[in-house]
Amino acid sequence: MNSNRLFFIDAVRAFAILMMLQGHFIDTLLNPIYRDETNLAYQIWSYFRGITAPTFFTISGLVFLYLLLRAKDKGNDYSRIKKGLYRGLLLILIGYALRINVFGWLSGEFNSYVFVIDVLQCIGLSLIILIGCYVLFRKHVRLLSLLLLILGCLSFLYEPLYRSLDLSHIPKLFANYMTKANGSIFTILPWFGFTAFGGFLATVFFSHVHRNRFRLITVVCFFIFGSLFIEYSSWFLMRLYYWTDIEVFKSSAYYNYLFTRFGNVLVLFGVFYAAEPFLKGSLIGKIGQKTLSIYVIHFMIIYGSFTGIGLKHFFSKSLTPTEAIFGAVSFMIIVCLISFYYVKTNAFIYKNVRRLIKTIRH
Repeated sequence: MNSNRLFFIDAVRAFAILMMLQGHFIDTLLNPIYRDETNLAYQIWSYFRGITAPTFFTISGLVFLYLLLRAKDKGNDYSRIKKGLYRGLLLILIGYALRINVFGWLSGEFNSYVFVIDVLQCIGLSLIILIGCYVLFRKHVRLLSLLLLILGCLSFLYEPLYRSLDLSHIPKLFANYMTKANGSIFTILPWFGFTAFGGFLATVFFSHVHRNRFRLITVVCFFIFGSLFIEYSSWFLMRLYYWTDIEVFKSSAYYNYLFTRFGNVLVLFGVFYAAEPFLKGSLIGKIGQKTLSIYVIHFMIIYGSFTGIGLKHFFSKSLTPTEAIFGAVSFMIIVCLISFYYVKTNAFIYKNVRRLIKTIRH
């Protein structure tokens, strides 16, 4: 089973976390007057920024369900399910905690900012939903695979129907998972769709990774299907609209960022899976094992979690492109060094939160 370890997963996660670091730094601190949509450099930056979150959600679903299926193959999936539920809830908790301003609360300043939903809450809830799907079809991997493929498609296809939901009558704590009206960065729909597609890919890898030429065939499929999603998904949705006269196909085609972004993710997977023989034991692979730690550290530095004082407080929307580029590179290096030499691994976060919970109980 060790020979079936997917080393490219850590590389993909490392790429995504590094893109997130520079993306958040530049987006938060770059002066708006330099945001020129006609500038090639800005277009390239914007493109990679756009595929960061889809990559995170997809790879999260892939790695979690793949490990769950491997645990099932060894007859030990119960502990993996329990650990997955714990980590899903922990991600949600950390997501909320990072928006707490302790000094503000001590001075009597309370606002709804703490209820804003970001990537951690959505990934945490997505993993919990993924576990539910697994439990329902754990004895039928093919049905599980089909279910996740359908859920992914439906999550993307029906995005126009819940894009502008009015949930003002529902408490913000719950409404923010479905609407951006109150400031949420991500919502569970359509973003669970990427996690579902990642889970679908996990079933494919689990069932076929041991076969001859699997890497070659998979890399080719990643590039082919990725290109098809990018170039022809809108066209195909319009064809479906003409054939069925179902309005949702047309609405989805006219604002088709989800299927095209998934195509970008597949192409990215193809690149890293093709390069996997060169990634074993590499630095980028090690970075990919510390994504949660890096995320927490960067959020505290940029946005000032707990204190309200971060880089945003001092340099918000004020840097020139040169300052932003050198600052982003320095920021990535510093955050990674802190993660490598202090936090060590993601387990550091889980371990200390678990210790905190035990302390509170006693």
